[in-house]
This record gives sequence, structure tokens and C-alpha cells, in this order.
Amino acid sequence: MQSFSDFLNELTSGFTPVIGGNYTQEDYAYIDLSENNPDLLKLEVASSEAFSIFIDEYLRNRESKAAYGGYNELRTLYNRSQLFNNTEANRNIHIGLDVWVPAFSEIISPLDGKIHSYQDNANFGDYGPTIILEHQLNGRKFYTLYGHLSRKSLDNLKIGTEVKAGDRLAELGDFNENGDYAPHLHFQVMEEMHDKIGDYPGVVKKEDLDMYLKNCPDPNLLLKI
Repeated sequence: MQSFSDFLNELTSGFTPVIGGNYTQEDYAYIDLSENNPDLLKLEVASSEAFSIFIDEYLRNRESKAAYGGYNELRTLYNRSQLFNNTEANRNIHIGLDVWVPAFSEIISPLDGKIHSYQDNANFGDYGPTIILEHQLNGRKFYTLYGHLSRKSLDNLKIGTEVKAGDRLAELGDFNENGDYAPHLHFQVMEEMHDKIGDYPGVVKKEDLDMYLKNCPDPNLLLKI
């Protein structure tokens, strides 16, 4: 059977937007937010405002409109949140793709699908408002997750509502409602949901990494930013 990674890669033939508006592939700049980035040492990562300024300056210096990155990235910035930084969890490896654009930017569905579930994951450092889509394409079922949305994005949603590729799905939230982060979309692909509803781990511990990487391949195989 074809691997899930190869399946995702073949679903789209080129750049597939998940942010609405006039963004082109050339508007995106890759950003490294791992523990290997020395610029993060100068930053007060506990401050969402300071992080927003850091992202804005990074984009200005590269004359870009959006930043992306973060898949399978070991990050120290999660140390600020008890959700991740505790003896039981010890989660610090990011397995989604982050797309850094302004608050209230439009989020669009990259593929045909339907609403699987949604909820406000309101813990400090969590996703905040989150939507999960279910897709059944080319004989295979899988899911996509959209985190750090505005609370308004969850209004009037109904499980099972169909969406088409390019449809407006939501908007990004600001730090007051998105888990206290600089505005960005957490986008993740899952082959299996493991009975989870409105939520799925996007940051995992090293001991579980192999399983999660198999179930959640690089979302950029699909988006091709």
C-alpha cells in the first residue's frame, strides 16, 4: 500500500494555499524556531507581544509577507507552558506546520472535506479555537487540523458540513484567544484521529515521536509552500 506521505504529496501538483488573500508562494519565507536558532536566545519567548515583533522584523528583513516552518522541530519556547513543560508530558517537538501571518487573516480549506469536529482548547499555550476537517479523497480518509483561530470562527459550525477547496473556513485569532501566541496558523495532517475530538497533539515528546511522525507527515507535502 502506498505510504501516507507519498499519497499526500501526490494529492496536489503545486502550491496549495491555506491562507486567503493575495499570498503567492514567493511571499513566504522559511523560519527556524528550533533550539538551534541563536536569535531566540535574545527573545523573551514568554511574551506573545515580543514574539510578534520578532516575526514582523524577520519578515521585513526578508521582504516577505508570511513565514512558515516548524515540522519535526525541537523547540524550547514551550517551556513557558505547564501544558507541555511538566514531568508527565515533557512535550517539546512540534509536528505541525506553522504559518505566521497577521491576526484575523482568512483561513481557507486546501482540499474538499467536511467538518469533523471543533472546540476551544483554551489552556494557556494550547491551540485555542480549533477546527478539524475530515477528507475522503482518492479512496483514502484522513484529517486536517487548524489551530489558533478566533473564537468567532467556531460560531454556527455544524459537524458534517461540507467544504470545498478554497472555501473560507475560519480566521486567525490574536493572543487574547489563540492560546497566547503571536498570530499564526497551526496546520497539521493526521491519517488517524485516535478517537480524539476537536483536538490532536501538535507537540509531542521524543519517546512518542516515531509514531506521531508516521501518523502526521510533513504538511508541506500537501501545501508545497
